[in-house]
Amino acid sequence: MTLPEFGLLLISILTSSIGQLLLKLGAVKLGKVTAGNAIEHILSIVATPELVAGLMAYGVGAIAYILLLTRVKLSVAAPSASLIYLSSVLIGYFIFQEAIPLTRAVGLGLIICGVVLVVSR
Repeated sequence: MTLPEFGLLLISILTSSIGQLLLKLGAVKLGKVTAGNAIEHILSIVATPELVAGLMAYGVGAIAYILLLTRVKLSVAAPSASLIYLSSVLIGYFIFQEAIPLTRAVGLGLIICGVVLVVSR
Protein backbone atom coordinates (compact mmCIF):
# COMPACT_ATOMS: atom_id res chain seq x y z
CA MET A 1 0.00 0.00 0.00
CA THR A 2 1.44 3.35 -1.04
CA LEU A 3 1.51 6.43 1.18
CA PRO A 4 -1.49 8.11 -0.56
CA GLU A 5 -3.46 4.85 -0.28
CA PHE A 6 -2.55 4.57 3.39
CA GLY A 7 -3.67 8.18 3.83
CA LEU A 8 -7.08 7.37 2.35
CA LEU A 9 -7.33 4.37 4.66
CA LEU A 10 -6.48 6.52 7.69
CA ILE A 11 -9.01 9.18 6.69
CA SER A 12 -11.66 6.51 6.30
CA ILE A 13 -10.86 4.92 9.66
CA LEU A 14 -10.55 8.21 11.56
CA THR A 15 -13.72 9.79 10.18
CA SER A 16 -15.68 6.59 10.72
CA SER A 17 -14.36 6.43 14.29
CA ILE A 18 -15.37 10.03 14.89
CA GLY A 19 -18.75 9.12 13.43
CA GLN A 20 -19.10 6.27 15.90
CA LEU A 21 -18.15 8.54 18.80
CA LEU A 22 -20.69 11.18 17.77
CA LEU A 23 -23.41 8.59 17.19
CA LYS A 24 -22.82 7.17 20.67
CA LEU A 25 -22.91 10.65 22.22
CA GLY A 26 -26.15 11.37 20.37
CA ALA A 27 -27.65 8.03 21.37
CA VAL A 28 -26.83 8.70 25.02
CA LYS A 29 -28.49 12.08 24.67
CA LEU A 30 -31.62 10.49 23.18
CA GLY A 31 -31.90 7.90 25.91
CA LYS A 32 -33.12 4.34 25.75
CA VAL A 33 -35.50 3.40 22.96
CA THR A 34 -38.59 1.45 23.93
CA ALA A 35 -41.67 0.37 22.01
CA GLY A 36 -43.48 3.38 23.42
CA ASN A 37 -40.98 6.03 22.34
CA ALA A 38 -39.43 4.52 19.19
CA ILE A 39 -41.15 6.82 16.70
CA GLU A 40 -40.37 9.89 18.79
CA HIS A 41 -36.71 8.84 18.97
CA ILE A 42 -36.50 8.22 15.23
CA LEU A 43 -37.93 11.67 14.54
CA SER A 44 -35.53 13.19 17.10
CA ILE A 45 -32.50 11.91 15.20
CA VAL A 46 -32.57 14.79 12.72
CA ALA A 47 -32.80 17.29 15.59
CA THR A 48 -29.83 15.88 17.51
CA PRO A 49 -26.63 17.61 16.34
CA GLU A 50 -24.33 14.78 17.47
CA LEU A 51 -26.28 12.26 15.41
CA VAL A 52 -26.35 14.45 12.30
CA ALA A 53 -22.61 15.16 12.64
CA GLY A 54 -21.94 11.45 13.21
CA LEU A 55 -23.79 10.52 10.03
CA MET A 56 -21.87 13.18 8.12
CA ALA A 57 -18.57 11.83 9.46
CA TYR A 58 -19.58 8.36 8.33
CA GLY A 59 -20.33 9.83 4.90
CA VAL A 60 -16.83 11.31 4.66
CA GLY A 61 -15.39 7.96 5.77
CA ALA A 62 -17.41 6.16 3.09
CA ILE A 63 -16.19 8.56 0.40
CA ALA A 64 -12.56 8.04 1.46
CA TYR A 65 -13.12 4.28 1.44
CA ILE A 66 -14.62 4.39 -2.05
CA LEU A 67 -11.61 6.37 -3.25
CA LEU A 68 -9.36 3.79 -1.61
CA LEU A 69 -11.21 1.02 -3.44
CA THR A 70 -10.37 2.67 -6.78
CA ARG A 71 -6.70 2.15 -5.98
CA VAL A 72 -6.42 -0.96 -3.80
CA LYS A 73 -7.71 -4.51 -4.06
CA LEU A 74 -10.81 -5.24 -1.99
CA SER A 75 -8.95 -8.16 -0.41
CA VAL A 76 -6.52 -5.60 1.07
CA ALA A 77 -8.84 -2.64 1.71
CA ALA A 78 -11.61 -4.47 3.58
CA PRO A 79 -9.39 -6.23 6.14
CA SER A 80 -7.41 -3.00 6.61
CA ALA A 81 -10.60 -1.09 7.34
CA SER A 82 -11.24 -3.50 10.20
CA LEU A 83 -8.79 -1.36 12.19
CA ILE A 84 -11.87 0.71 13.00
CA TYR A 85 -12.63 -2.00 15.58
CA LEU A 86 -9.46 -1.00 17.41
CA SER A 87 -10.40 2.67 17.46
CA SER A 88 -13.93 1.82 18.60
CA VAL A 89 -12.66 -0.15 21.57
CA LEU A 90 -10.20 2.62 22.47
CA ILE A 91 -12.97 5.25 22.26
CA GLY A 92 -15.13 3.05 24.47
CA TYR A 93 -12.32 2.65 26.98
CA PHE A 94 -11.06 6.24 27.16
CA ILE A 95 -14.27 8.21 26.65
CA PHE A 96 -17.03 5.94 27.95
CA GLN A 97 -14.95 4.09 30.58
CA GLU A 98 -15.87 0.68 29.12
CA ALA A 99 -13.81 -2.27 30.29
CA ILE A 100 -11.61 -4.23 27.90
CA PRO A 101 -11.72 -7.88 28.96
CA LEU A 102 -8.76 -10.09 28.15
CA THR A 103 -10.66 -11.91 25.40
CA ARG A 104 -11.46 -8.61 23.65
CA ALA A 105 -7.84 -7.47 23.94
CA VAL A 106 -6.65 -10.77 22.43
CA GLY A 107 -9.21 -10.43 19.65
CA LEU A 108 -7.99 -6.93 18.84
CA GLY A 109 -4.42 -8.18 18.79
CA LEU A 110 -5.42 -10.87 16.30
CA ILE A 111 -7.15 -8.28 14.12
CA ILE A 112 -4.02 -6.12 14.10
CA CYS A 113 -1.83 -9.11 13.24
CA GLY A 114 -4.25 -10.09 10.49
CA VAL A 115 -4.18 -6.62 8.96
CA VAL A 116 -0.38 -6.60 9.03
CA LEU A 117 -0.30 -9.96 7.27
CA VAL A 118 -2.87 -8.95 4.65
CA VAL A 119 -1.21 -5.62 3.85
CA SER A 120 2.35 -6.97 3.70
CA ARG A 121 3.38 -8.49 0.43
